[in-house]
Amino acid sequence: MEIAGLPLHPLVVHAAVVLTPLAALLVVVFAVRTPWRWLTRWPAALATVGALGAVFAAKITGTSFLHDRPELAPLVRTHQHRANVLFLLMIGFTVLTLVGAWSLGGDSALASGRGARDSRVAVLDRVMPALLVLGAVLVLVWVVLTGDAGARAVWG
Repeated sequence: MEIAGLPLHPLVVHAAVVLTPLAALLVVVFAVRTPWRWLTRWPAALATVGALGAVFAAKITGTSFLHDRPELAPLVRTHQHRANVLFLLMIGFTVLTLVGAWSLGGDSALASGRGARDSRVAVLDRVMPALLVLGAVLVLVWVVLTGDAGARAVWG
């Protein structure tokens, strides 16, 4: 797949590289800052779903790019493996984020207090924020490792 003679994969990768850290940052703020949950709940969920879509698009375009240029297979083997793992991690992180957005309660910004809600599952109040932060860190590290392997394959 190409746009104006440029392979689509390097173009799509930039969306994944921007949206994944943004989603991870929003999820960490959502998990850690209880008073801000009312504000960060849906942006974190939407950014994570968008990042998953960008990672999926990067995976598909990367596979297509490799199909068009099979001579690159030995060079991108590590990058391809890490991208597959990143995709699976993003699926898990997205599910975890959506469960967190559904289950975690928080204060409201309204002076009346309307809009505040308790957590749907009380046990998740302590566990879910830690899992969300751990997932965000894991996804951030893995997107850097995947990008590094791709850059080394191209420029190294």
